[in-house]
Amino acid sequence: MIREVVKIDEDLCDGCGQCIPGCHEGALQMIDGKARLISDLMCDGLGACLGHCPQGAIAIEKREAEPYNETKVMEIMVEKGENTVVAHLLHLKEHNEMEFLREGVAYLKDHEEELPFDIHQVMSRVHHARVEEEQLACGCAGSEARSFQPQSANGHQVAPLATGVAAAATGAFSVAHTAQAEQPSELRQWPVQMHLINPGASYFQQADLVLAADCVAYSLGNFHTKWLKGKSLVIACPKLDSGIESYVSKLRALIDESKINTLTVMMMQVPCCGGLLQMVKMAAGQSERNVPVKSVIVGVEGEILRDEWI
Repeated sequence: MIREVVKIDEDLCDGCGQCIPGCHEGALQMIDGKARLISDLMCDGLGACLGHCPQGAIAIEKREAEPYNETKVMEIMVEKGENTVVAHLLHLKEHNEMEFLREGVAYLKDHEEELPFDIHQVMSRVHHARVEEEQLACGCAGSEARSFQPQSANGHQVAPLATGVAAAATGAFSVAHTAQAEQPSELRQWPVQMHLINPGASYFQQADLVLAADCVAYSLGNFHTKWLKGKSLVIACPKLDSGIESYVSKLRALIDESKINTLTVMMMQVPCCGGLLQMVKMAAGQSERNVPVKSVIVGVEGEILRDEWI
């Protein structure tokens, strides 16, 4: 599959740092006076950083992409030196990519004798890094990837729906208790906006995915309890969003690489919302896997007008 990623000409880069806030994914950081792409996993190829480089050192290149491989990424990071390796590991840690973090650490241990730096120093820096420093390094705390469990009405974490614990816990609450408590959110990951999501994030792996138009959650009173519970979420507006051609590529990656189980497309009854389903059909046509797709049309007064597998 062809994928667009950022390429930095380090000879042209003067270290001004203007590109860092423009990277919504937090994939760029200033390391040793140069802008560095410290995580291929987080680069969505949208090129938001391009307009912030006065030296023209950043470009978008298209290349044949393979599934993310932490070992190959670590090989690149090691060549850049200790500071870049630390930044990369911290980036994985901050975005809750713990499996990739373990793979990266395992690579360092397996190649300890070949490394040009002290692995123990690297691990100490990663272990003792302050959370607030990691967040600031990303440039945009709002796009920081997070995976979390929803809260029950009494404030306790609810286990994933697949375990059956959530359903049992919900049934245990009395009607009176539920009436007095706030309605808990069923959102279990961040970010959710299509431009900001990373298709390779762990919380999308083999998930039941909801792709919802921006207005759906405001119109549908039981959106969290009936439609979102136990699922991952992405949102988009085919009418107002710019650069939506990248959405097709991300949907294709979710189908082929993250291997999502099902895809529920929730749209308002207005004509422009149909663009969401068209993007899904385009992505499905370009994908190697088949994934069940459900189309749900929501009325402007909050009623379900159509609910069908297509």
